[in-house]
Formats: sequence, C-alpha cells, structure tokens
Amino acid sequence: MGIATDIADDWHAALAALAWQVEAGVDEVISDAPVNRYELAAEAPKLAKPAPQTNAPRQDLAAPPTLAVDAVAAAKAVAARATTLEELRSALAGFDLCELKRGARNTVFADGNPAARVLVLGEAPGAEEDREGRPFVGRAGQLLDKMFAAVGLSRTSPAPETALYITNVMPWRPPGNRDPEPAEIAMMLPFVERHIALVDPQVIVVMGNTPLFALTGGKGILRARGTWTTALGKPLLPMAHPAYLLRNPAMKREAWADLLSLQARLR
Repeated sequence: MGIATDIADDWHAALAALAWQVEAGVDEVISDAPVNRYELAAEAPKLAKPAPQTNAPRQDLAAPPTLAVDAVAAAKAVAARATTLEELRSALAGFDLCELKRGARNTVFADGNPAARVLVLGEAPGAEEDREGRPFVGRAGQLLDKMFAAVGLSRTSPAPETALYITNVMPWRPPGNRDPEPAEIAMMLPFVERHIALVDPQVIVVMGNTPLFALTGGKGILRARGTWTTALGKPLLPMAHPAYLLRNPAMKREAWADLLSLQARLR
C-alpha cells in the first residue's frame, strides 16, 4: 500500500512539473548536450538507385552526343553553290572548318587572267603570299614569272592566248610552311575543282607534290614532271615547284624542257 502511494505521488509530481514547464514556454524535449541544427551532415544521404528500365534503352540526358561535321561534304555543298569566281571567293573566305584559316592573315584566292588558256596550280601560300593575299609573289613567284615569260606567257597579259591564271590548292598558309596534310587537301579539293570548272582552262600545270596529289592521287613530282596526263577532263602537265628549282638550280634544265612541251601543246 505504501509503494502504490509513492508511485501515485511521483506521477502527480511529474505531471505538475510538466504542466509548469509548458506554462513557462518549454515546447520540446532537450538533451544534455547542445545540438547545432545548422551543421551539415558529414556525408549526404545516399538515394536509393532507381529500378532499371526494361522497356527502353538507357539514355544519358546530361551529356547529349555531339555530331561530327563532315568537312569534305560541307566543302562540296558550299563550293557547288558558287556560280561565279566572285561567289567562290566569298564562299572560300567564309569557310571556317579548316584550322589553317585561324593562323592565316589572308585568304589567298588567285591571280592573273581568268580567261587564260593555262591555269597554274601551286601548293600553298608562303609568308609573303599570306601578307599580300596573292599567290606566287615571293622569290619562287618571281622565278615562276620569268619561267613562263620565256615562252610568252604572263599573269598580267590581257590576251587569253598569252595569259596565265594562278591559284593554289590551299588558300591559307600552313604553319612553318609545312606540307599540307591529306585531310586538309581533301577538304579544299571541292573548291579547287569548282575553281577549275569556272575558269575552264585548256591546260592545267601543277607545280609541286601537293597539286599533283590533289588532282591525280599520285606522288613523286620529280618522276611525274614532263609527262602529260589528264585530270578533270583536261590535259595536265606536272612540273617541279619554283621553290625547289631555287634550291636545286641544276633542275632548271628539266623545267625548261617542260615549258617547251607546254608551248608546243598550246600551238
């Protein structure tokens, strides 16, 4: 009987103490140690993995795949739309898929008389050509002018019979005057083919390995030089590049033979 009375008294005392705390404004139970509610958890809670989808393939929505641009196909489409040389010049200047353009000062398009019977196709601009925006204006270009003048042809001639039209496979200077890479040649080839189609020369002269490879797929200009072949439905004469002749003056004799062969073909 005494134990039961003690328990009842303790219960009433506890209830009275709780009522006093509620009246004093205490609205939650606190522990002995303080708790900082603004402190972040050491590790964020891990979410349960969603169940795999069985009816549809998984797709990464955060990183959609990037589509690679076919530069050669783009060049073909752009070049095909040009119906005049000026339109082709503008199309080439606006073509931004070739990395060489980023390091070039100018787009080197062409020089000479578009009505010429002879089209000379070179490799790529050098430093002076890049500065001036015209092909073959450095030492190699000066030698080229002298070579063709010896057989009565000039880029400044107004008469188609004695005129030259000069352009390059690459309109932008490769860094350090390195050889153009096959991918770069392939990218520019649609512009070269359209260029030749618009000029419509009687004869094409390729000077150096790059134009030889671009139009015929062959290599070895020193083996090919002087031997007439056909490209794009037109007679084509391979010749050594004037820059090579400057380094190897003994080859000028073979170059003279090639020029005489060109003169005979034109007659």
